[in-house]
Amino acid sequence: MKEYPFNLCGTSLIVSGFYLFSDSKRILLSRLLAATSDHLNDLPQPLFYYISIGLAVAGLMAILAAMSGFWAACLSTYCCLSFYFLTVVILLLAESVICLAVSLWPHCLGISLDETKMVKALQGNYGVSGKEQFTIAMDLAQTTFGCCGMNSDINYDTSMWKMQSYGQREWLIPLSCCVLQNPLDNLAYLDPKPVNETMCQSVQKQDYTQYRFTAPCLDYLDNWYREQFGTFLAGSLIVAVVEFCVLLSIILACTRVSSKQMKMNNFLEMRARAKSRQMLVENIYEPEVELRACMNGDSRSIIHGVPSDLSEDFKELLYFALFALRIEKGLEKLLNPHPVLAAKKFLKPLLKQPSIWEYYYL
Repeated sequence: MKEYPFNLCGTSLIVSGFYLFSDSKRILLSRLLAATSDHLNDLPQPLFYYISIGLAVAGLMAILAAMSGFWAACLSTYCCLSFYFLTVVILLLAESVICLAVSLWPHCLGISLDETKMVKALQGNYGVSGKEQFTIAMDLAQTTFGCCGMNSDINYDTSMWKMQSYGQREWLIPLSCCVLQNPLDNLAYLDPKPVNETMCQSVQKQDYTQYRFTAPCLDYLDNWYREQFGTFLAGSLIVAVVEFCVLLSIILACTRVSSKQMKMNNFLEMRARAKSRQMLVENIYEPEVELRACMNGDSRSIIHGVPSDLSEDFKELLYFALFALRIEKGLEKLLNPHPVLAAKKFLKPLLKQPSIWEYYYL
């Protein structure tokens, strides 16, 4: 059962990855989060695009680990449980490192919303050829949040878009900064239709107040980033807690396997001892166990029985008993039945040892 929560976490990660991958607006807005980083800004796709793929891959690895956990639970072997344990530890450490990096050191990932850097990124990238994703992302932010510019609408006055005439010469601001006729259109940021374009592009403040967005976009972007960060951190913590619980269950499972194997070994050992004792006691009364003496004066005798290994102490006791019996009764008297019965009675407690014995020549 311990692999089911892990399997559920893997499925949740895959679903989250596909959901984020299908949310094109969220992915597009993430381009603005990495605008101040040169290496992230040069990536072919926005930041959340790669995060969505990473979530799906992490979920797939979690499902594979859950399958190996199911396999380990069926086999109940240290090798499989160790492999499952190692996989869970690697995933747990990787997710913990990523969560700590995003939460404590977002700057190491290139995520920064510094006002000065964001203004420079807007003025240097908006409307420039080759930076179409940034341009569309900024238009999306302005139409979605109802804002204009990073900290003011005058950011466009000294931008490359204005000075290089990438836009219309008579435009002071992009059309996405204007109040639109189609605000509910999902693609309004691609084809903005101002309510009054002339008044929106007016220089006089009293003329464009009702037709232009004047709020800065940086505050909205910061709040949006905090929402995404909180969602990501909460989900990561939940997954980490579940994986930690799975890790504890693996340790307990290994302990149970060890205890179970120890009990099984003890049971088999006790059963073998009991069986050997029973066979030894029965062999005392079988004709195959007898004491023979050599009639020609040979002092050697033989004991026939079921093969086993006798301890040195047992050999010494057995030799002493037979030797004392031979000295006391004489070689010729050992052929009579009464000394043999006496020897059997004497040897019976000695033969109740936890082993099955084999031929031994005195």
